[in-house]
Amino acid sequence: MNIPYFLTLVAILAIGGSITVAFAWYLIRNKVQKYFQLKSFEARKEERSHLLPLRLQAHERMIVFIERINPANLFVRLHQQGISARELQGIILNEIRTEYQHNVTQQLYVNPVSWNVLRKLKEDTIAMLNNAVAGLPAEASGIDLSRKVLEHMASISENPYDLCLELIQKDIHQLF
Repeated sequence: MNIPYFLTLVAILAIGGSITVAFAWYLIRNKVQKYFQLKSFEARKEERSHLLPLRLQAHERMIVFIERINPANLFVRLHQQGISARELQGIILNEIRTEYQHNVTQQLYVNPVSWNVLRKLKEDTIAMLNNAVAGLPAEASGIDLSRKVLEHMASISENPYDLCLELIQKDIHQLF
């Protein structure tokens, strides 16, 4: 057998095979891409169907958190007869921080903007409470603190707790 003839035959077969494979790929390329796009879409759709209940639950927890740190609800829930303003402040601050820590993982399932608004609302609530206590005499009672904070809340034109609830509701409506 002649080696140059054999190498030429192998080269011709390799080139012909390459051309055949390239032509076949050209013909089926679009179908393969569409197949993988469809599979990817189906996987995302299935993933979203599993995430929806978790996202709704996270929004529900955020609403509960907002309601629980609303001063009107905090004072009713945590006030004790004869307690000083500073003692009530400590109880409320502990309650807010505990509630927040209980719900911190919910940020995985909600819009980052909404979570930042919620976190800011928590920080503003703590600051409002601290400022109110700082403006009271040392012997002030829990009722004095409640009155001062609720008067401040009444003087605000738009209730930040209601605004935050509206934002969460808008996020929920975007899920559907």
